[in-house]
Amino acid sequence: MYQTNSEGQIILLVILAIVTAEFVLERVLSFLNRKNMSNPLPEKLTGIYEEDKYRKSQEYSAVKSKFGLFSSTVTFLFTIAMLAFGGYGWLDGLVSEWTQNTMLQAIFFFGVLALISDIIGIPFELYNTFVIEEKFGFNKMKPATFIADKVKGWVIGAIVGGGLLSAFIWFYQSYPSMFWLYGWGIIMAVMLLITMFYTNLLLPLFNKITPLEEGELRAAIEAYAATVNFPLKKIMVMDGSKRSTKANAFFSGLGSNKNIVLYDTLIEKLDTDEIVAVLAHEVGHYKKKHTLQSIVITAINMFVTLYVLSLVIDLEALSVALGAGEAKFHLGLLAFSLLYSPLSLVTGLLMNLFSRKNEYEADAYATKTSSGLALIGALKKLTVDSLSNLTPHPAFVFFHYSHPPLLQRMNAMEKEMETI
Repeated sequence: MYQTNSEGQIILLVILAIVTAEFVLERVLSFLNRKNMSNPLPEKLTGIYEEDKYRKSQEYSAVKSKFGLFSSTVTFLFTIAMLAFGGYGWLDGLVSEWTQNTMLQAIFFFGVLALISDIIGIPFELYNTFVIEEKFGFNKMKPATFIADKVKGWVIGAIVGGGLLSAFIWFYQSYPSMFWLYGWGIIMAVMLLITMFYTNLLLPLFNKITPLEEGELRAAIEAYAATVNFPLKKIMVMDGSKRSTKANAFFSGLGSNKNIVLYDTLIEKLDTDEIVAVLAHEVGHYKKKHTLQSIVITAINMFVTLYVLSLVIDLEALSVALGAGEAKFHLGLLAFSLLYSPLSLVTGLLMNLFSRKNEYEADAYATKTSSGLALIGALKKLTVDSLSNLTPHPAFVFFHYSHPPLLQRMNAMEKEMETI
């Protein structure tokens, strides 16, 4: 381990402990989840899978878990090495030789880190997509699509990420005492813009989006939207089959600018009543103002995080802990993100808890306004189609699931149907 001053050494040891503890926690959770797959299925879930298909789902979950162990271990060892041997300080020295402009130093620093991280991750992405997903019949992506997605992702990341970072640093240099507040404002503005225009601007860069043709499905969706007074603007179909056989649907936009996006794979796998029930669930999120609530919670969380950052960003010990000889904004920002991760974990747990509550509420809304039986049928089909784990460990659910497991959702909807 490289030498640093006492304060920097303490901070470095704390960061190493945090990174290690998070890695161990994740490995324990994955072990419990994998072990729980051997438990007998609850009676209500028997028959959802055919026997061969259920064995395949367990094999898929086991393979994904082992692959996750290997890939996360590589990432963990890389991070530990960078911390223990002053890799971040070395990179800071390298970009400092390229330019004396502090804003460009930060952009180059995080840009190189992102590029290295992505390069390390590419073999794992390739193996996951073209070996694991291919083996289990999910992958439809061609190598050319993979390369195109990667290049587009780099360009968008450079534009959006680089732009936000530049603005944040400019505020820091121009308004040292209030930079965090201005930074919070621009981050929230960009987040809202992406939410509003994702379907119209970003999604078409990766997928073909076409209007849903006239027919039974479109008529059923429009009729349902009219009965619940939902401000439906467009019903679009996305070529999800370009990449995977897995199905999905989502709403985008804010206020009266609401668009439905259906994966073509969803239309293939579900009947009309089931698709309407799935969309009724999404309408439930809108009617219950879940999206607005999530934006407000995210805004508050970001506000507090950036305020705390403003209190410590100038501490030289943060940069020294990562191998620098003096305070650097980008090193302080990185050190802060590592030190803050336990609190981020807590807020993530609370957000997952909030999200699972919202899913139950949206299910209940769909049950009342559409068909609980159709939604249950849709969830069963989608579960089988994606080879989902029917018996996740409760601890794994608590830490990672934004949606309740299938059995809990079925029980809640059946209970709701008894009251109708």
